[in-house]
Amino acid sequence: MARKHKKVMIFGTFDILHAGHFGLFEEAKKHGNFLCAVVARDTNVEKIKKIKSFHDENQRKFFLEHIDFIDKAILGDKRDVYKAIKKEKPDVIVLGYDQVNFVDKLKTILKEHSLKTKVVRAKAYRSNSFKTSKIKEYLNKMI
Repeated sequence: MARKHKKVMIFGTFDILHAGHFGLFEEAKKHGNFLCAVVARDTNVEKIKKIKSFHDENQRKFFLEHIDFIDKAILGDKRDVYKAIKKEKPDVIVLGYDQVNFVDKLKTILKEHSLKTKVVRAKAYRSNSFKTSKIKEYLNKMI
C-alpha cells in the first residue's frame, strides 16, 4: 500500500526570494512530506500591495519550481484566493509570520468545505533583515 502524502500548503508573492523565504519553506516542509506553494497572481499583488511585483507571476512560479523544498508550485486564482485550498485539500496550511491578507476567512472556508486542515503560523526568520519590503527599500537606496 502506497504511503499517503501529508500535503502542506503555503501562499505568497515570492517576489525577490531571500533567506526568509527559505526559512519558511524549510519550516513548512517539517509539517509534511509534500509542499505546495501557491503563487499570488499579478493582479492580486497589485491590488493588495499597491505596487507591481519585480518578477511576473510566471517567473515567480518558475523560480519556486526549482527549489528542492517545494514539490509543486501553482498560480493562485485571480478571483477566488481560496480555490487552491478547495482543489488541493492540504492537510496543513503554514502561514507566514506576518501574513494577514485572506487569513480572516480561512477557518470559515475550511469548515464550509469540510476540510480538516490544520493552520499553523510560521516563526519569523530574521525579519529585521530578511523581509522583501526591507530588501526593496535597501535596493532603492542603492540606485
